[in-house]
Amino acid sequence: MLANPVRICYTIYIMFRKIIKDAKNFRFLLILAIICTFLATAINLLAPAVVRELISFIQDPNEGVSFTAYIVVLGIILISAYALRVILRFIMSYFSHKAAWLYLADLKVRVYKRLQDLPVKYYQDKQTGQLVSRVVADTRTLEVMIAHFIPDIITNIFVFAGVTSIVFAINWRLALLTCIPIPAIAALSFVMSKKMRPDFRQAQKDLGSLTADLTDNFGGIKEIQLFNRQEGEENKIKFGARAYSDSLLRALKKSAYFHPLIEFFTSLGTVIVIVAGGILAFRMGMPTADIVAFLLYLALFFGPVMALPRLIEDYQSAMAGAERVFEILDEKSDIIEKDDAEELTECKGEIVFENVTFEYLKGHPILKNVTITVPAGSMLAIVGPTGAGKTTLAGLVPRFFDTVSGRILIDGKDIRDIKLKSLRFHISMVLQDVFLFGGTVTDNISYANPEATSKEIEKAAMLAGIHEDIVNMPDGYKTVIGERGIKLSGGQKQRLSIARAVLRDSPILILDEATAAVDIETENKIRSAIQSLTGTRTIIVIAHRLSTVKKADQIIVLDNGTIAEQGTHENLIQKGGIYSKYFENS
Repeated sequence: MLANPVRICYTIYIMFRKIIKDAKNFRFLLILAIICTFLATAINLLAPAVVRELISFIQDPNEGVSFTAYIVVLGIILISAYALRVILRFIMSYFSHKAAWLYLADLKVRVYKRLQDLPVKYYQDKQTGQLVSRVVADTRTLEVMIAHFIPDIITNIFVFAGVTSIVFAINWRLALLTCIPIPAIAALSFVMSKKMRPDFRQAQKDLGSLTADLTDNFGGIKEIQLFNRQEGEENKIKFGARAYSDSLLRALKKSAYFHPLIEFFTSLGTVIVIVAGGILAFRMGMPTADIVAFLLYLALFFGPVMALPRLIEDYQSAMAGAERVFEILDEKSDIIEKDDAEELTECKGEIVFENVTFEYLKGHPILKNVTITVPAGSMLAIVGPTGAGKTTLAGLVPRFFDTVSGRILIDGKDIRDIKLKSLRFHISMVLQDVFLFGGTVTDNISYANPEATSKEIEKAAMLAGIHEDIVNMPDGYKTVIGERGIKLSGGQKQRLSIARAVLRDSPILILDEATAAVDIETENKIRSAIQSLTGTRTIIVIAHRLSTVKKADQIIVLDNGTIAEQGTHENLIQKGGIYSKYFENS
């Protein structure tokens, strides 16, 4: 029976310790707040002692002391203590919240940085909205932990310990009787914690799902309107919002059930003091001042107990968010940079694939023993049917993925022996799914090279065949293109991304379906631009339109993860194989 509670308590302790350790940079602020909490709590314990002293003085006055003067002194002591408590509570509240929000700001950045460093593979089954929820909503729950739960739990422990010492000093028999309801309260609190935690955890998941759905819908608003799916998507959001509310309400319903029960058992303590205290006063002559002080201290004694359900709610909510946050921070990347990895200072651009095998799912290889040599300054074209592994092969060069077996060399160096940042510095890439940021045209082209001059930006745009389009835009290069380039056509997006890659001027340029979304005229411009770059850098081109790759130094045809054919355009046409059939049908 004890195994389960012990395991739960141990899990809670581990997570709590993890959070405290993680917030080590803000411990000073938290310690300062806790010290002020201790002092403010000590002042709270002063008032019942003053009342007890007053009643004792009234019942048994000291003949040598003026009653009025004595009352005034007690009043001055109390007002001074309460004034000091105001200052202490301000410091406690401000610095605990400052520690919490500074920690949250730091945590958000670290969670984002961790997500940013995780490999592309991690994102293949993740929704953007879920990840946004982890960074924004889940981290937010830890504010309750730092700014409220920790100061409150320390305050309550101190109050409970202090009051317990005082009431036992006043009358140990009555104090023991007062403790009778505590086991029942502790048991209820444990059951409440166990019952509520799954609901708070589910609520955080539901909030993440709701955020994910909203993010998807805002990104696909044109499709929703085009296919008249407004009502269906509204129902989906309604369902998500209701699921989140229901999860919270289930937890709060349990809280509403346990709160009155705990309040009932704490009230028993008051009843015990009144009944037992009355008997002790009548039969054993317990002083009235002690009974009054005992009742006053009893309110403080059961204060922490009454606060226990709220603290449990705060803790469970924070733990639900913390689990999701630390799940990301603890995520292990399968793209590991060696400790002794070296900088790639100069790069000519020779690429060698040696017996490269890769698989997303174990036992289902996408690429099988692929061997290719791409001399520096040459152009390699990769063609083949959808799903043949073309994009995957290109993605292995900047280490978006790592090979299962075999290796990839750049200028004779295994890319796993090169620092990731250094490796990717020498590679420019135009992806099949173009992503543009919501800034200006200049912002997007210069993203790969923020130090580029306006002339360099214009030159890159000319090479990509987009300069004339930009000049005809309302604000030219300062035109804001909207989120994901919504104000641009598909061809313009593609050419803008090519300009961005060209501007970086890397020795290796990878073009994944760079002409897929452009018309014939624009394709010709891009093809001319690519041809003008040949010899100046190593180019890998993935294309369905074979007219783009006719002048490549070598062409490989991937089929079912292996190289089915390899050669120049003329050689492959003469062979009359797969490539020849592709060309005839293109």
